[in-house]
Amino acid sequence: MPTVKCDVMRETEFVTVGKIVKPFGVQGQVRVLSLSDVPGRLENLREVRLEKSSGESLETEVLDVQWEGRSYLLRFTAFSSPEEVGDFRGAWLKIPQSEVPPAPEGEHYQFELIGLTVKEESGEVLGVLEEVIETPAQHLFAIRGQGREFLLPAFKKWITKVDILGQEMTVVPKEEWSGDDAV
Repeated sequence: MPTVKCDVMRETEFVTVGKIVKPFGVQGQVRVLSLSDVPGRLENLREVRLEKSSGESLETEVLDVQWEGRSYLLRFTAFSSPEEVGDFRGAWLKIPQSEVPPAPEGEHYQFELIGLTVKEESGEVLGVLEEVIETPAQHLFAIRGQGREFLLPAFKKWITKVDILGQEMTVVPKEEWSGDDAV
């Protein structure tokens, strides 16, 4: 199984944009579920990292991308048969963060927010934003630290500042996280 060695890919952080659902056809194609809301993200892929849940990964070139109903069919240089693909069923499709277009003004990608230290306007540190929980009603920021956990609905009215470079998010006092849209 040939692999593509790409120095840039080995030295960067990655963002997950899809998941291999299953092999397709006899030439090593895969059916991929897109996890990206960026238009054209999968159609424009050139190189990707495939990462299994075990942590094993493989860098490969993308030869072909086709939209088919609710998923995509992709062909990689790494696979030439369904048997080779089978080992990567359920693997994550990842791209270097450097290939992610900037988020619109005033918005942030989830991967940029996870790991931020969250503090109130008073300076009191609440913890670290460890997870973004997607619910039908809203996204929730799971903030954990010092033996506590807070679930902050992801509304701009409660977030006063996001400093990606400084790795901090400032929020209104937790006593104000109330109302019909609070948890």
